[in-house]
Amino acid sequence: MFCGTDLAARIEGVETELIAKGSAAGAARLGPDTGFVIPLAGGVASFAEDGSPLNKIAGLGFAGIPDEAELDEIERLFAARKTPVQAEVSQLGDPGVGELLTGRGYRLVSFENVLGRELGAALTADVASGVEVTPSGSDEFDTWLDVVADGFAHPDPQGVASHEEFPAEIIANAMRDLTGAAGVRRFLARRDGRVAGGASLRLARGVAQLTGAATDPAHRRHGVQSSLLSVRLAEASAAGCDIAVVTTQPGSKSQQNVQRQGFSLLYTRAILVKA
Repeated sequence: MFCGTDLAARIEGVETELIAKGSAAGAARLGPDTGFVIPLAGGVASFAEDGSPLNKIAGLGFAGIPDEAELDEIERLFAARKTPVQAEVSQLGDPGVGELLTGRGYRLVSFENVLGRELGAALTADVASGVEVTPSGSDEFDTWLDVVADGFAHPDPQGVASHEEFPAEIIANAMRDLTGAAGVRRFLARRDGRVAGGASLRLARGVAQLTGAATDPAHRRHGVQSSLLSVRLAEASAAGCDIAVVTTQPGSKSQQNVQRQGFSLLYTRAILVKA
């Protein structure tokens, strides 16, 4: 699958919307003085709460280059919260963004890969023997969170390790905000009747965002991850989405799994941080 700048702009726009809505919900929950959501050259600068995965600059490079004065103010706001500024920059965006940020002291600390798959005619979910995948309602949120948090706490050693770790409480806050404000849907997988994994999905502007998945270490290598992926792809196809996207660590087991399901590498994001 080929990804040009127009498709990358649509994917990054959907990602920007997800982050903005999640952070705005955090501000509503904690009070307006805690966080902020600031539009920035087609992207967003966001702070939800201390330690949140939503604390970042995202979506730059497709609608001009940020103004220096805007960055001054955003950096001041992050500094006031004693939080480094993290910018996620697509390789398909304007190269001037990277030049601007590195000139301001941002350092390259990591990469993440964005992969995609075209969705055509209605897909049928292919679920492994002994595995059942169902939507996860609000009454199962704690069950879903436990298996996802445990899965993230025991990452597969394959590939490049993530430079970030998030406490279960912070993941819970972010997921509650994203579910309520951004329309993220949750799924639970059970293997032989036992909770084995969890995943999430968001549909927006024809894009199916696979917004996370984790498998209990005791149930890995039994088709749980591929079953969660297949069910979400079938749901996205039925909803009329034309593309599904997922973000993974480079060379990870997650990347390998989605490539086996027909995903192609679309582009890479550079993770730049200013202390």
